[in-house]
Amino acid sequence: MKKVLVLYYSQTGQLKSILESFTSTLGDEDICVEYRDIKPKTPYPFPWPFYNFFDEFPEAVMMDGCEIEELKDLDNDYDLIILGYTVWYMAPSIPITAFMKSDQAKNLFKDKPVVTVVACRDMWVLAQEKVTNILNNLGARVIDHVALTDQGGSVKSIVSLPMWMLSGNKKYFKAFPTAGIKEEEIQACSRFGLRLNEKLKVDAELKEEAMLKNLGACEVNGKLIATEKIANRSFAIWSKLIKASGKKYSRGRKVSITIYVTFLLALIFTVIPLNILARKILNRFQKEKILVMEAEYELPSGR
Repeated sequence: MKKVLVLYYSQTGQLKSILESFTSTLGDEDICVEYRDIKPKTPYPFPWPFYNFFDEFPEAVMMDGCEIEELKDLDNDYDLIILGYTVWYMAPSIPITAFMKSDQAKNLFKDKPVVTVVACRDMWVLAQEKVTNILNNLGARVIDHVALTDQGGSVKSIVSLPMWMLSGNKKYFKAFPTAGIKEEEIQACSRFGLRLNEKLKVDAELKEEAMLKNLGACEVNGKLIATEKIANRSFAIWSKLIKASGKKYSRGRKVSITIYVTFLLALIFTVIPLNILARKILNRFQKEKILVMEAEYELPSGR
């Protein structure tokens, strides 16, 4: 019997729903699917209070991790690991980072094929690079990647997603699209489990090739790559400044967060619209370059 481990941390419950749909067609009498959720010793709230939401910014960007509970009775002989994560400030969520950097992960991931599954607003390319680098250092083989993004689009989801996280209401503003992944897309994830079920039965996970090709597993918006890299550099600078201002929940950090949020709002309403306009013009002359980048970042599974 083949054994598949599903590892995840889901603050809102959306990622858990995605993985349940994904694996609904995977398990049978020949394939055992085991679910394990990563649990921080201090749970992250949902909805998220305003300052708590931004208080995690430096640690998320710098990938510091947090204290997590040890996973009990965890085997090290899984045939495949499915790692589900969400993106926090251009990086994997803090609990997922913490687990990947734990002693348990060193034994668990070594020589194992891994399928990564990400659910996020729209920018996940750099977060996936960070996840892949850690997994490679652990001796794992990332053989497939599935990415699901919010239904609101890049511009409107800048508002709708944070308001969902802060209020718990996916439709906080009626004028904006519902936050989160479309329910139809979540249910359609069952196609990935069905394919893995077929592939595992012929030992395809042992080969150095993707198993989820031609299923629309991963689609990169090449027009966002440059913006994502710029934002990542900005996050790196601000995370150091905010962390240097004081410990979590301290007065000094609260002041620096207020300054940063003010800066961020000014950016959203001034620089970002100008950047979008400039990118639209530049992208007309970079179509081939964008296509090459999309194909590169969509590996290994592709569209």
